[in-house]
Amino acid sequence: MAKFDIVMPKMGESVIEATITRWLKGVGDTVEEDDAIVEIATDKVDSEIPSPVEGKIIETLYAEGDVVAVGKVIAVLEIEGDDEEEDASAEPLIEEKQTPKTEEKQTAEVPATEKAETKEAPISYADSDRFYSPLVKQIAKTENVSLAELESIKGSGASGRVTKNDILAYLENRTASPEKDTAPTQKAASPAPAKPAAIEAPKVNAGTGDQIIEMDRMRRLIADHMVMSKQVSPHVTSFIDVDVTNIVNWRNKIKDQFQKREGQKITFTPIFFEAAAKALKDYPQVNASVDGYNIILRKHINIGMATALPNGNLIVPVLKNVDEKNLLGITKAVNDLANRARNNKLEPAEIQDGTFTITNFGSFDSLTGTPIINQPQVAILAVGAIRKQPAVLETAMGDVIAIRHIMILSMAYDHRIVDGALAGMYLKRMKELLEKFDPEREI
Repeated sequence: MAKFDIVMPKMGESVIEATITRWLKGVGDTVEEDDAIVEIATDKVDSEIPSPVEGKIIETLYAEGDVVAVGKVIAVLEIEGDDEEEDASAEPLIEEKQTPKTEEKQTAEVPATEKAETKEAPISYADSDRFYSPLVKQIAKTENVSLAELESIKGSGASGRVTKNDILAYLENRTASPEKDTAPTQKAASPAPAKPAAIEAPKVNAGTGDQIIEMDRMRRLIADHMVMSKQVSPHVTSFIDVDVTNIVNWRNKIKDQFQKREGQKITFTPIFFEAAAKALKDYPQVNASVDGYNIILRKHINIGMATALPNGNLIVPVLKNVDEKNLLGITKAVNDLANRARNNKLEPAEIQDGTFTITNFGSFDSLTGTPIINQPQVAILAVGAIRKQPAVLETAMGDVIAIRHIMILSMAYDHRIVDGALAGMYLKRMKELLEKFDPEREI
């Protein structure tokens, strides 16, 4: 019998590690090809790892809750075949992965010994009880960060782990580098500017009979992301009401025929996506990001769809290149993403690279709301409930009062680059597109 290693797969450009949340199969269990064997969680998405082969699990190398770097072996399967053949086929792959790392380590260490022969032995982070990803360790080693310094960095990752951004931010503010501070008098004469005091939440005490529920991993990530967004972006929200009577009548007319023909429902969401994409083409500064004092105008229009999960949490799958799709394509993509989001079947890439987000308050009968921007985007559109209301219509015979379907759109935007005028023009364009919807349109 041969052995086959199951490794932690690569799950996107910025994902370097994942947490094992639940083993679906255990030692001794037989698995078929494509059977899910473990659930994992990253800072981006929760997903499952399927087995690429048929076999029996003979070893699991990590427990639930362990954080594992991408590429690490997490389980070993016993499969049909010859051990020697299996080892021979796996050997070149190991060499190919490890050799560049060894060369890179040597090239990084040689200049260090040339610079200062009196330096102590290379820094080791093995004595720490704290987990550091390979990327964080490599950055720390390259920048000559001591173990004590690394331990002092406050981590923003899951369970307080130090992320790439954490150590880069530390290095940016670091003023006591051994290679930079060669003159003690200069260091004393130029003290580092005082950092602003960190904002701390008020102390909260539980009372008699109160129930304390610890946030799960996803809720903690959502909480941290929302706080970060409010700290980064000065939020402003604008509102506009829209007469969507033509859209409501059109959907009521075609929905049964559409479901019979396509085998799925058509909602109002694809129509909002289509209009939002057209308006973003007209006002590209809303489809943007801010990097310091630079404005990045996004080439692609990738719209995120805030989706409530059965457990009460929230995830935002992203529909890519919305402006290149027709209404039928948008409808099928929206339905697919929503269904797989609720069933925890999204791939990491499907919640990345969003440039704009739409959230639907109306699905819970809310008239409107003030959403929080999904960083690093600069705007988020909220769709309110559609309600019948009396409205004044201008006709050739004069003004009349009629019953119309009215909806409120609200948009929160980053006031660093989106001013009230631009936000108002974008919302006005959305209103025009939705109110001029062709009630005879075919899909």
